[in-house]
Amino acid sequence: GILEKIRLYLIKKLPPHLEDRRKYHQEFASSTSFHGVHHIVQTRSKTRRVLWLLVVAGCMAIVIWQICSRFIYYFSWPTTTTVVVQYVENVKFPAVTFCNLNRFQAHAVNNLKIIFFIWNIVSGVVKKNGIEDKHSQELHDFLLGNQNFSIKEFTRKNGFYLNSSTLLQCEFFGKPCYPQDFEHIFTEYGNCFTFNHNDLPARRVSLSGRGLHLLFDVQQEQFTDDPALGYTDAGITFAIHSPEELPPFDGLGLLTPVGTHAQVEIRQLKSIIQEYPWGECKPDIKLLYHKIYSTNGCLRECKARYIKDWCGCLPFILPGNGTECDLLKFYNCVYPAVYDIEIKGLCTVGSHNSTCPTPCEETEYPTSVTYSSFGGESAIKYFSTKLKKSPEYIRQNLVRIDIKYHDLSYKITQQQKALTISELLADVGGQLGLFCGASMITIIELLEYIFTNCCWMCIFLLLKAPEMPQWNNPSQNQPTHKEKNKGIQEC
Repeated sequence: GILEKIRLYLIKKLPPHLEDRRKYHQEFASSTSFHGVHHIVQTRSKTRRVLWLLVVAGCMAIVIWQICSRFIYYFSWPTTTTVVVQYVENVKFPAVTFCNLNRFQAHAVNNLKIIFFIWNIVSGVVKKNGIEDKHSQELHDFLLGNQNFSIKEFTRKNGFYLNSSTLLQCEFFGKPCYPQDFEHIFTEYGNCFTFNHNDLPARRVSLSGRGLHLLFDVQQEQFTDDPALGYTDAGITFAIHSPEELPPFDGLGLLTPVGTHAQVEIRQLKSIIQEYPWGECKPDIKLLYHKIYSTNGCLRECKARYIKDWCGCLPFILPGNGTECDLLKFYNCVYPAVYDIEIKGLCTVGSHNSTCPTPCEETEYPTSVTYSSFGGESAIKYFSTKLKKSPEYIRQNLVRIDIKYHDLSYKITQQQKALTISELLADVGGQLGLFCGASMITIIELLEYIFTNCCWMCIFLLLKAPEMPQWNNPSQNQPTHKEKNKGIQEC
């Protein structure tokens, strides 16, 4: 077969003699750019030869140790973090979402407890809330008498609203702003309103210490929640976030109680995370219903997908297109589905192998808040006369909030690769050059030398192989049919 043909070809091409091979080895040792080898071959003194052999062997050992350590370090995917403060002439103002701690108007419905129970079921999609089963019968009785009831429309009409009676003053960088400049959004607090949701280019700050100034009237008489249900606070809660992202109220909202003036200083912090395996982000992940990727938006879309598959409908508080879930679906399917999602870990956040890994780029707004009592005696009298309300009403209902930049700068926290491919090659080349005087040419010389010797070894092994038996030649290995018959007749 093929092996025999190769053998016959190699017989015609005689391999070099032993003397020629010895001469080739000596010429390689004398001419190679691998320093120190020619001293071992050409030196006649045995002592010197042994010393050079030890030197070359020691340098080789150090080089191998150093190169292995650099490769081990590289495959540990190390990173470094740099922090840079960049000063600019103007900086974009973030989006701010405001919510009233009192969710519904007390006079809107006779049984306020059932409304809170219903809203807890709905908002539990976003933020897990404990629900007592003792209200389930009340819910069924309520729905039987109000078959066309929609908690979405009820909250929009009878929840907290923003108009000239609740937003008494609004000023952004010296210019007045109005309730029309705020966008309505549903959160776990019911009706909320976001300023600068469109991220308009004009809404930039060119001077620190100035920004957004607001004066709210929470109107406790209309929006008083039931303390028996755990709602004991009165005031405004707000979240500062990127204009392209949803407000993260889950434990991240800032609270300003009534009769208080809150002065909020913000800074802009940009974080850049490396992709896996150096970091935990995945740059190829895109969201369907959000402009930029965020863990909060990804988590909501993940929940929306599972709930839509299990229940055949979509909660209005989650993004997506589909049939809106009614209250019975919320109670019988959606709420148990959310519980199942959390127990089984179907929508997880954090590491690279989670459903929603950390974003590769993220903008945050760290804040520092100082509080003071709202207004002195003169201010109380002024607003009392202007609003035609008593001084006690002013202290129990008004909230002032000032949001401004600390300075015109932003901080960039960037995660970088501690060792790149080019740096790894430079380290390997530096170790080879320092201890052995080797370069890329030297490596090619060594590879050529090893390849040549391997070819010679293969030639010798093939030439020494026994001749292949001719199993397929019947005339030489087996008697013919006639010879068999002749033998039988002779017998």
